[in-house]
Amino acid sequence: MGGVKETPRQRLISMMYLVLTALLALNVSKDVINAFIVVNDNILQTNMNYANKLHDLYADFEKNYQLNQIKVKPYWEKALEVKKISKEMVEYLNNLRFDLIAATEKVSVDSAKKIQVRDIRKKDTYLVPTHFFMGSSMDGSNGEAAKLKEKINTYHHNMIELANLNNLGKVSLDLSTAGPYYNRDGKEESWEAHFFYQTIIAADIAILNKMVSDIYNAEYDVINHLYKSIGHGDFKFDRIEAKVLPKSSYVLHGEEYSAEIIVAAYDTSQSPEVFYQTGVDFLQQTDMEKSVHLPNKPGVISINLPATKEGINTYAGIVRAQTSTGEVNDYHFSGEYIVARPSFTISAKKMNVFYVGVDNPVSISMSGFTNHQLTASISCGQIKRDYENKDWIVTLTSDCNEAIVTIYTTINGGQRTLGSKSFRVKKLPDPIAAIAGKNSGSIKREILLTAGVLVPKMPDDFEFDHSFVIKSFTMTLQRGFKVYNLNSKSAYLTDEMTEHINRTNHGQSIVFENIVALDSEGKERNLAPIILTIN
Repeated sequence: MGGVKETPRQRLISMMYLVLTALLALNVSKDVINAFIVVNDNILQTNMNYANKLHDLYADFEKNYQLNQIKVKPYWEKALEVKKISKEMVEYLNNLRFDLIAATEKVSVDSAKKIQVRDIRKKDTYLVPTHFFMGSSMDGSNGEAAKLKEKINTYHHNMIELANLNNLGKVSLDLSTAGPYYNRDGKEESWEAHFFYQTIIAADIAILNKMVSDIYNAEYDVINHLYKSIGHGDFKFDRIEAKVLPKSSYVLHGEEYSAEIIVAAYDTSQSPEVFYQTGVDFLQQTDMEKSVHLPNKPGVISINLPATKEGINTYAGIVRAQTSTGEVNDYHFSGEYIVARPSFTISAKKMNVFYVGVDNPVSISMSGFTNHQLTASISCGQIKRDYENKDWIVTLTSDCNEAIVTIYTTINGGQRTLGSKSFRVKKLPDPIAAIAGKNSGSIKREILLTAGVLVPKMPDDFEFDHSFVIKSFTMTLQRGFKVYNLNSKSAYLTDEMTEHINRTNHGQSIVFENIVALDSEGKERNLAPIILTIN
């Protein structure tokens, strides 16, 4: 595995950084400041790329450590120490950047953490940054720059020791304070003054982030150097272990338990023998004749056991392998798995039936499986996931009399039916029509007129949030010997109805009848009448 090679884009960023640092000594124009912002953004992106590459390298390193801890342990321990001191150094530089922004912008450190370079009010200021890094001295010996220099030197020294490097050319350790450094007049100056004396804050932040890049690069090269030193292609170890890697320790009744038995860190050109027996925790060598013998196969050998006995099933065995010296050794392994019949739950969350025309929430679960491992179907209507509430939603039409919900999962590449449940399907109950919240009894004329609209209300014991639409109704009242039947083609009182209500007397009855409502499918429902008395 090679070191981190700079891409053309990264080389361009480094060149721009050097050029801008040189221009800074001559002139701080708006263009130079903006260029520093662009370079800083690119450095931050480079740092993210370095972090991702380091993550992958550590993952490979740890994988080799798990395979052969005895051989890899010394290198892995050094790698962890490199990771630790590099992380501490990056955190120190990040905190130093936050402290600098806080001092310059006169805000708290927590507020400074949220400020980007482009949002700093005076990006060209250098008075506060210079005092921050240099202190009261010209050489920076009593400012933050001196502390930074000491930490860099310590980090550089520790990295060389951890890598045990005789030849520094093997790795990149660009983060160094070794001079000499000269000012614009050609006179030698300290490292602190060279980088931080009268340097604007936009440049200071870019410098600190560039140091983070140097740390990541050094960390990658040192870790890569340690990784190569393992000789991970050499499998001549003094100890090997047999490992069982089950695909799942929870198996459904009727399925098959599947696991892989590997000889960790053993030469894959060898073909070990595997002997196993079920129902035991340890296989004695004297019982090997009674055991199952698996055919020789290089590297990885699969074991497949039946899942017909419910409960905990045990097995044990021996891997017989030949070392590089020709000696034959036996390595014991054991494992267990649980066999259970499918235990599933399919339940309507609001009522024990499905209703036509509304969203019926359904809870589906299966022991041993996550929600995302399950799929579902329904015999009529539709069922879909409700990702927000981690449930399922069933919608049905009036042609459904019974709905069967079936759940599935994928096992060993094939779809397996886990179970099903049948639900009765009912149409929505008729709503109760009301006006001003009343469907019977007495009412004041003013309240009736103010309401002016019939409202279909679902029964109190109906848990779904659903509204019908009033299509039409008839208002009937009697004045003297004459009966008036007034019709409305909506849910609202007509002007004629309002006029008659205004002329009603105390004790006079008003009946709203022939009330027609539309359900979710647009079908008509005839609702019970409303009988009111004016008081």
